[in-house]
Amino acid sequence: MPQHYPFSAVVGSDDMALALTLSTISPAIGGVLVRGEKGTAKSTMVRALASILPPIDVIAGDRFSSDPREAQPLSPDGPFGPDADVETRAVRLVELPVGATEDRVLGSLHLEKALSEGVTEYEPGLLARAHRGILYVDEVNLLHDHLVDLLLDAAAMGRSTVERDGVSVEHAARFVLVGTMNPEEGELRPQLLDRFGLTVEVAAPRDPAVRVEVVRRRLAYETDPDAFAARFADDEAALTDRIQAAQKLVEQVDLSDWAMLKIAEVCAAFEVDGMRADIVTARAASAHAAWNGRTAVTRDDIRAAARLALPHRRRRNPFDAPGIDEDLLERILGDDEPEPPTPDGTDGDEDEGGEASTGSAGEGSAGDESSTPPAPAEGTSDASTGSTSSTSETSETSETDTSTSEDTSTPGGTDEVTVAGAQQPFRPKLFTVGGTGAGESGRRSRAITETGRRVGAAPRTGQGGSIHLTETIRAAAPHQIARGRALGSRGLDFRASDLRLAIKEGHESNLILFCVDASGSMAARRRMEQVKTAILSLLMDAYQRRDKVGLITFRQDGAELALPPTGSIDIAASRLADLPAGGRTPLAEALLKTADVLRLERVRDPRRRPLLVVITDGRATFGDDAIGRAHRVAAHLGATGVASLVIDCETGKFKMGLALQLADHLMAEYVPLGEVSASALTDVVKGAA
Repeated sequence: MPQHYPFSAVVGSDDMALALTLSTISPAIGGVLVRGEKGTAKSTMVRALASILPPIDVIAGDRFSSDPREAQPLSPDGPFGPDADVETRAVRLVELPVGATEDRVLGSLHLEKALSEGVTEYEPGLLARAHRGILYVDEVNLLHDHLVDLLLDAAAMGRSTVERDGVSVEHAARFVLVGTMNPEEGELRPQLLDRFGLTVEVAAPRDPAVRVEVVRRRLAYETDPDAFAARFADDEAALTDRIQAAQKLVEQVDLSDWAMLKIAEVCAAFEVDGMRADIVTARAASAHAAWNGRTAVTRDDIRAAARLALPHRRRRNPFDAPGIDEDLLERILGDDEPEPPTPDGTDGDEDEGGEASTGSAGEGSAGDESSTPPAPAEGTSDASTGSTSSTSETSETSETDTSTSEDTSTPGGTDEVTVAGAQQPFRPKLFTVGGTGAGESGRRSRAITETGRRVGAAPRTGQGGSIHLTETIRAAAPHQIARGRALGSRGLDFRASDLRLAIKEGHESNLILFCVDASGSMAARRRMEQVKTAILSLLMDAYQRRDKVGLITFRQDGAELALPPTGSIDIAASRLADLPAGGRTPLAEALLKTADVLRLERVRDPRRRPLLVVITDGRATFGDDAIGRAHRVAAHLGATGVASLVIDCETGKFKMGLALQLADHLMAEYVPLGEVSASALTDVVKGAA
C-alpha cells in the first residue's frame, strides 16, 4: 500500500499545490503556511509532496545529510575527505508533533556518557533529520511559542546550535518549512505569520461535480491503493521531471529592473511592512518563471507570486482577515508595459491552471475558488473601526434615564432588543491568575513550565527535560565509595538514577470566561458598547498571550455559549459584534451554563486555570423565585473554587445591591461601578489576580 495519497490526484487545491511546488524549487522563499477548515486535504497534499521531489545526493554515513558538493559541510560527523562516498536517497518529509520537546527538536547529548566519561555524543533531532528536506508542522498554531521560535530561527539561519551545560554542537539545518492550521483553533502571532514565505487559504470546493470527483477518487484509493497509485504514476513522474528541470533553471532566471520595479510597486500599494515581502515575491516570481520553463520574469509570474506572498502580510491587527484585492493587483500590474522577451519564443501568457495541475479536469476552477481569500468576518469592521463611537458621546443623564426605565417598568423586563457596537479596541495591561499553575506555556500567569528560570530539580522520569548539573552531581556524590570509587580517584561514577532535571518557572496561558448580562437592564447602548469594547480588548491581549477566551450571554429565557473557549480572534470579534441586548434576566440559567462550560473545559484541558468574570447588575427576572435560585446556583459554583469576579453594572440613584449579594454567594471579588467604561472595566478585570 502506498505510504501517501498521490500528489497529482488531489482535486481542488491548485493554489496550495503551486505554493508547495515553488517552495521546493526555491527553498529560499521561506516555506508555506496553509490555512483552512478541516477536511480540505491540507495534510494529505503535504505528506504526498515528498514523493514527487527529485532525489538528492548525500555523503554516505553522514547523519546530517551533508551535500557532497559543499567544500566544508557543517556537520558534527565531519570533516569529510574529497573521496568520501556519495549515496542518493529520497527527500525526507519530517513531521514535528505538536507535543514534541525541545530536545526532540534540537537533538540532545548523551548525558550519562558526557558526565561519566567526558564523551560528547550528540543524538540528532528533527531539525537535523529535516536538513535538505521538508519539515512539516501540522496544527502549527497550537505549537508552543518557544518551539516555533526555534523552527523559524533555524529556517532563517540555515543552521541549528545545541547547547547543554557548556557543550555546544552546531549543524546545518536548511529545510522547507510547511505549516498547516485551522484558524478556528487559534491564530499565529503576526510576527510568526510573516516569517512564512507564502500562505494559502484553502476551502472545500462548492462545485458539486468537483466534490463528487473528490469522493470518487478517495473511495478508489481506499479500495485498491496500488491500482490507484499506478493510475497516477505517469503524472507523478512528470511532476518530478518538471520540478527537477525548474530547480536547475531557477538560477538562470533574469529578474529585470522592470520586474523588480513592478514588484516594489505592488508591495508599496498593498502597504506591507518591511522589505521581506519584496524579497519573497521576487524569489517566488523567479521560481514561477522556472516552473513554466522561462528564463525571464513576466507579469504573470509577479501576479502569481503576489497572490501567495502578500495576503498574510497585509494584516495590521488580529481582527483583519488575510486577503488581497485582486482588482487592485491587476490595476498595478497593468497591461501597457511590454512583456520581457523569452528565449523560447513564447509570449509568457501560459494558462495558470497548468502551473499547479494536479492531474484532473475541472481542478482549475475549483482551485480558483478555494484560493480566493475570505471576506472579513461580518461585524469585524465595526469593532475595529469604531463606527459607533459617536454613540459613546451620549450624556451620563441620558444613559441613566435609559437604564432606569428598562427592566423596572414591569417585573418581566422589556422585550425590545438592541445591538450596540464596540469602539476601537485598546491595549490592556497585564492581569494574571494568582498562585503558581502548571498549565500550557503562555505569557500570562506564573506556572511551572518547560521554559523559564530554574527554581529546583527533580529526578528524571522521562526522556525530555533540561539537566540540572549541580543537583546531578550532588545526587551521585554520596554513592561513590559504594560504587567502587577509591578516595582521591578522578571523576565520578554516574548512574541513570542520579540524573536530575531542572524545574523551571515560567508563564502559562489561562481561560478567561466572560458571563455577560445582555437583558433589558443592560440594553443601554453606551453600557453595552463599553462592555463589548473591554471584552474585545482583552480578547486581543489574550491572543497575544496565547490564552483562551469564552463568552456566555444571557437574556430572555436562557443562556447561550456565544463563543466557545477559543484563541481565534477573528471568530470572536464577529460573534461579539452581533451580540444583542434586551428582554428578561435568566441569571440562574446563566450560572448553570457557566458551571457546565467550566466542567467541560476542566475535562478537555485540566491544566488551564480559569478566571470567571460575571458582568451584571445582579437582577434576576425570569422564572419563580428568580433571585433565590440564582443565589443558590452561585453558592454551588463558588464552592468549586473557581476564581471569580463580579462587575456590578447597576446605575441610577436607587440601587438594590443585588450584584453584591451575588458576589457573596459566588465567593467572588465584588467591584461596584457607577458608570461602566471600557477602560474602567478592563482595569478592574486586570486587578482581579
